[in-house]
Amino acid sequence: MKFEHLLSVVNGFGRFQMMIIIISFIGRFTLPCHFLLNNFIAAVPSHHCDLSALDDGRLFGNLTQEQRLTVSIPVQEDGTPSFCKMFPEPQFQLLSNSNDRDLVTVPCQNGWAYDNSTFKSTLATEWDLVCDQKGLNKATTTIFFIGVMFGAMTFGSLSDRFGRKPMLLVSYISGMLFGFASAFSTSFIMFAVLRFFTGFGITGIVIVSSVLSVEWVDIEHRKLVGVIDSLSWTFGYCMIPAIAYCVTDWRQLTIAVTSPLALAILTWRWIPESARWLIANGKFEKANFYLQQCAQMNQKEEFGSKITPETLSSIIVTERKDRTHSYLDLVRTPKMRRLALLTGIVWYGVASTFYGISFNITGFGLNIYLTQFVYGAIELPAKLSAYYLLDKVGRRNTEVGSLLGAGICLAINIFIPRGEYMSVLRTVVAVLGKGCSATSFTTVVLYSSELFPTVVRQNGMGYNSSMGRLGVSLAPLILLLDEVWRDLPQVLLCSIALLASLVARMLPETRGRCLPETIQDVEDGQTGKGLAGSQVVETTDIPLKSKDNDEVENGY
Repeated sequence: MKFEHLLSVVNGFGRFQMMIIIISFIGRFTLPCHFLLNNFIAAVPSHHCDLSALDDGRLFGNLTQEQRLTVSIPVQEDGTPSFCKMFPEPQFQLLSNSNDRDLVTVPCQNGWAYDNSTFKSTLATEWDLVCDQKGLNKATTTIFFIGVMFGAMTFGSLSDRFGRKPMLLVSYISGMLFGFASAFSTSFIMFAVLRFFTGFGITGIVIVSSVLSVEWVDIEHRKLVGVIDSLSWTFGYCMIPAIAYCVTDWRQLTIAVTSPLALAILTWRWIPESARWLIANGKFEKANFYLQQCAQMNQKEEFGSKITPETLSSIIVTERKDRTHSYLDLVRTPKMRRLALLTGIVWYGVASTFYGISFNITGFGLNIYLTQFVYGAIELPAKLSAYYLLDKVGRRNTEVGSLLGAGICLAINIFIPRGEYMSVLRTVVAVLGKGCSATSFTTVVLYSSELFPTVVRQNGMGYNSSMGRLGVSLAPLILLLDEVWRDLPQVLLCSIALLASLVARMLPETRGRCLPETIQDVEDGQTGKGLAGSQVVETTDIPLKSKDNDEVENGY
């Protein structure tokens, strides 16, 4: 007997499963908010050198603020005051002659003055992370996602060893403590360290909750749960600009997006442990307890009473103790090496493109709150279309087409002139590119999990996730290259998307094919056509595919 048989008896998608999804949503809400938090807390408002040193002798007299800037700050090519340069002494002749090309300039001598009309305070204004220190401001995003990368590997293995529910609580508590602590940082170094551990802690939420949700639902509803989990990210992406608009202080904003974890901790007590994991680890009494709860909530008490610890001991699972596979199995054989190389490149390209677009909300000259909201809203139709296209045109064509679309949109924006009248058009093209990249991200999670054989699927997905987080970590640094050439980040992101599209074209199609079970299946190309003969395999490491090849985990 298999676990799916038990779920069909107690109702594999009833009130009990909906309770899990709703409670998990509370904790998952904070993830997309933290992932995009740096767009707001690390924003760089308009600024110029502090002029107080030049006015020690009250030389400015009755000059207006505009006239003070004219005699103190050189003008950039676009006619705006320089961010990082000033004159060593006032140049009053500029009030009648605007030519300042031959005048000597020096770096800011007494700090900077910031425009606080949009943000009350940010990391940039707190620790003057501008001009020569601009790289440190962007580095906070990279540091955070490096923490996410290490956290993903850690919580994945720990949840297999100690259970889903305990590690979910650990992720809740650690994410909340480090998140709150980072809001009270007294130095940039302290903030960077705490952001690393915040990313490390909260990433366990998505890994554990995604697996836990799907391990409790029946085969036919796994894709639906994947859609719901994915849309929880869309909801968070749409809400973060609204929260940031109301909370303009970076410390208070960090507290605001971390606060839902307190509610998640309070509701954790109602989260059940995975019955699959309990059975696979020989904890039949505890598994029976939760199955009885499921039967009662789903109004299947008469069937639930027939389930006993003795019947649970006959559930067929892949014996966890006999597994000897590791990450090395991804590179030991020729076709597995090729598969790991290709999927790793695709994951890097998908993540780098998606977040490269997501982080660039100030490059279009429009309101950053509106831009971020539209970036989030476009994901709704994009993700719904992905689940339609997956079966209509196939996994490979959906992945190739969405990456190609993202690359084309990035390329178009390179040639659209920058300026007040073109900012709307540039934003529209960028939003379309974001939609394409969201479709590619939704697709690659399902596609890559279907490519790896059952015996190393968890390792394959862990490796791919790490490659994706590497792409996310480097995306902010790519955006810094606008100092070299303003369009260089767009060119690089476009190139990455197009390269990933070409690489995805080299992967085999998995639509309508049975899942490979062993490494030898991959080497022999034995992924038999048709789903009728496919077999559901239970494992303690990851939730697997069903007859209709539904993916169980969908998180960014």
